[in-house]
Amino acid sequence: MPYTPVLGTLGYVLSPGGDSVLMVVRDARPEDTAFGKYNGLGGKVEPGEDVAAGMIREIREEAGIEVTAMTLRGTISWPGFGREGESWFGFVFLITEWHGTPHTTNAEGRLEWVTLARVLGHDIPMWEGDRLWLDMVFDGDPRPFHGVEPYDGLTVLTDEWRFTRLG
Repeated sequence: MPYTPVLGTLGYVLSPGGDSVLMVVRDARPEDTAFGKYNGLGGKVEPGEDVAAGMIREIREEAGIEVTAMTLRGTISWPGFGREGESWFGFVFLITEWHGTPHTTNAEGRLEWVTLARVLGHDIPMWEGDRLWLDMVFDGDPRPFHGVEPYDGLTVLTDEWRFTRLG
């Protein structure tokens, strides 16, 4: 059976001083599978769109800011993720330069600047699987990471994940 994942983007917007990250607190809809969790910004890549354009569009839509510099930090395959068990393939970006004033809320919930120390200390509610790779987004290693993080619905299969960096 061919692997036909949903293509998505996930971006982490750094504050101008680089000490905080703009995150969405998913608290707008109680039925949301991510309700109460902190997450980066992003979503599905649309037909006719490359992943960079998709990331820029998602940041504009979700945060109301214009990206002027970003770096692809890695890719992650999430087979079996979600209520329907669909598979996702995500492109993870670090947004280092932008302009505008970020929204305070969007359709998913509140937007909040979270200190990098809290993010890296996993001191916020987040997907359990994010704890396996989130540090690599901010570690300064110029090599992108690539990984697979299988899920059984909403549960990460922690004994089956793996990430690599080459170079």
